[in-house]
Amino acid sequence: MKALVISGGGSKGAFGGGIAEYLMITQGKKYDLFVGSSVGSLLISQLAINNIPYLKKFFTTVRNRDVYNIFPFSVIKKKGNITTKINHFNTLRSFLKGCDTFGQSKNLRKLIAKTHSIEDFNILKENADVVFTVSNLTTQTVEYKHAKDCSYEDYCDWMWASANYVPFMSLLKKNNCQYADGGFGSFIPVRYAIEQGATEIDVIVLDKELHDDKLDILENPFESLMGVFRFMSNQIGFKDMLIAKLKGHQSHVDIRMWYAPEDLTDNPLYFNQKLMKKWWEQGYEYAKNTQPKCHCFTPDGDIIDR
Repeated sequence: MKALVISGGGSKGAFGGGIAEYLMITQGKKYDLFVGSSVGSLLISQLAINNIPYLKKFFTTVRNRDVYNIFPFSVIKKKGNITTKINHFNTLRSFLKGCDTFGQSKNLRKLIAKTHSIEDFNILKENADVVFTVSNLTTQTVEYKHAKDCSYEDYCDWMWASANYVPFMSLLKKNNCQYADGGFGSFIPVRYAIEQGATEIDVIVLDKELHDDKLDILENPFESLMGVFRFMSNQIGFKDMLIAKLKGHQSHVDIRMWYAPEDLTDNPLYFNQKLMKKWWEQGYEYAKNTQPKCHCFTPDGDIIDR
């Protein structure tokens, strides 16, 4: 069984979309299983039905107002550079409205229903196994939701929950539980693909393989919170890949990992059309001109890491 796994990464998903376009259209790869976490969940449904031109069009034109009904950030443009800070007014609005997060992403739920039709959903259920990774904050567990087992409403809900980076986006309240971004529990859900029987896996990681750069000093509570989440995501992703390599070795699974070559943005929760179009093309060219990191096996069972 062949699988495609896409990690979390917010707006950096555009880079992953470019890699997937190269793999599936240019190289003609076909996959039996698609597993996504966070923004990876927003990509995999259209990839699974090979609707890549449509995915590229709508994903690279997403704006902040398409995602947020209460945008928790202030965008500052200075000398060609873009920085984001907490929007205290909108955060206060959230609290006064009784919201349980700083920002609200109900517009993203509407966008999902708009861009993923019932017809596409029915085609998907007949042709591919698509899995969304979600974090159940009530039971403190990671759950994997198969589209083939869902109603259309559940399908949209789980896709939305997987991409909701709390506390900057909404919580999904469903089945007497609260659900949030799948990346909080499994940033790179390779292990689940192996457990489902995948023997060849392409993994798109929307982050650098090594984090050897010294970051700027954190100067306010917002930057501190983002810094903590960045650190957590890095550590979770590292453990995900370590476990995947160990399980892959036990099961003789070939794993090919496509890492982002650089930090694309400090705030992946900010959606800039110009940048995302650029990142999609960069992802395509990167995949075209770069060999993936491989954890593969020879016919004799020897491990090849390169």
